[in-house]
Amino acid sequence: MRIYVPATWPMLARMVKNERLDPIGGTAFALTPKLRESYTTGDDEELEYAAMLEAARASLRLLGVEFGLGEDDVPARRVVVAADLDDVALRPDLDDAAVRITGPVPVSAIAAVHVDTEDAEYAVRQAAGAVDAADMGDLDAEFLIGEAEDHELAWYDPSEVAFLVDLR
Repeated sequence: MRIYVPATWPMLARMVKNERLDPIGGTAFALTPKLRESYTTGDDEELEYAAMLEAARASLRLLGVEFGLGEDDVPARRVVVAADLDDVALRPDLDDAAVRITGPVPVSAIAAVHVDTEDAEYAVRQAAGAVDAADMGDLDAEFLIGEAEDHELAWYDPSEVAFLVDLR
């Protein structure tokens, strides 16, 4: 199953160093039956994109925690790691696309890495600080989330990630 793991730049750097991605709490997103049921139209590619966007929003939450801990030097870029794994459990108690994985994701299972470009950093930093308020219905905060989500994530082959991390 193709999964989308929310991450941050420090997680990406650790992935390069350790040759594995350690997802926070084993949480990832995927095209689940529940996600498919929640859309009246859309092919698999469109629904996989929706799952990736859920992971990108979760990446905002992770960034919000890092910034809240004073990690202000962390690049304000959403990171989503796409991987293919067999051992995936559905999480019907969470969002429609949420799944749980056990253990780390080996680099060999990673299909692609999606990262914001530098021009998104201001919007992403603002959105990371507003994501909780947006979840509670704050329309101004939701606007800030939308500003970040207007930026498309860039696609990187797994072989390019080490170079990407070094460029920081």
